[in-house]
Amino acid sequence: MLSILRRLMKNENGATAIEYTLIASLIAVAAITAMNTVGGKVNNTLNSVANSLT
Repeated sequence: MLSILRRLMKNENGATAIEYTLIASLIAVAAITAMNTVGGKVNNTLNSVANSLT
């Protein structure tokens, strides 16, 4: 029983997978936020151009 517990304590694959998942989630949230901001600015610019042409 003690050897199984020691083996589980040394196994870091699960912790590494969780860390990579958290990093990927933070990158995704940052990318979505940036895209929303840039998308809004592009939309405003295109609307200004469309209004100038009419």
